Amino acid sequence: MELIEELRLLIARHAGSTQAPPSASGIRAISVDAPTELAHHVMEPIFAVVAQGAKRAVLGDKVFEYGAGQYLVVSVDLPIAGHVFRASREEPYLAVGLTLKPTAITSLLLEVAGSDQATTEPAGFGVSTAPAELLEPMIRMLRLLDRPRDAAVLGPMLEREILWRLLNGEQGAMVRQIGLADSRLSQISRAIRWIRAHPAKPVRIEELAEMVAMSSSSFHRHFRAVTTMSPLQYQKLIRLQAARNRLLAESEDVAAVGFSVGYDSPSQFSREYSRLFGAPPGRDVARLRSAARVPTEGQLQSAP
Repeated sequence: MELIEELRLLIARHAGSTQAPPSASGIRAISVDAPTELAHHVMEPIFAVVAQGAKRAVLGDKVFEYGAGQYLVVSVDLPIAGHVFRASREEPYLAVGLTLKPTAITSLLLEVAGSDQATTEPAGFGVSTAPAELLEPMIRMLRLLDRPRDAAVLGPMLEREILWRLLNGEQGAMVRQIGLADSRLSQISRAIRWIRAHPAKPVRIEELAEMVAMSSSSFHRHFRAVTTMSPLQYQKLIRLQAARNRLLAESEDVAAVGFSVGYDSPSQFSREYSRLFGAPPGRDVARLRSAARVPTEGQLQSAP
């Protein structure tokens, strides 16, 4: 309980800071003082610990909830719909996240090549209770934000300790697969990166499977296991989120934006956009621009 309390104090002090030293640039502290509306974003590979409050994330047909004393691991780029549902000015939602770098995990795995590497079904999102041995290095990492000189030397060492604790924890199998170039997770991740880089191009299962050296049936099964959805469903979410971001950032014609992300029919684009975001493109963007909480939503795009 003392560890969680110190974690709360450190997160509250550093939340929103843009002055993190280079060695701690993968660390991000989050504080939210009120429940938020459902926000759609792509969450990239991350490890995060919640110190106070609670958040709900919807991934395909699955719902995950995580709160104080729990941690989450995201292993690939996932289109998430999430919102903080337990937060107040007196007790804000407090969380801290660390970007998961495949190269750092790979380096650690190479040093312990004899460790257990049992084959497991790949997964994209996991939640567990955070043990003391994981909270302690996270606290020390946050303390480094007050000591820039120490951070250059101690930051990488603490990151390795955190990764080691993750590899030996409940989500260890998932974290291990991030660092293995030939794992099913890494193969699916390559296909995901292609879909994100080419949202307007048609998704052909056979071509994606060949790209990552898998059979079509195996690729489809593992893709759904990781993302909880089919490649076509994944692409639809990526397209619609990309379209929404473009409409918010620029004053473009709605039909033109739809075409730019791969829709041939403006009516189909508007219909699918409304189904996901609750309103047609023009009305949805106008609401977001006029709402007082637009900046908050933008700041939470990659928040754990």
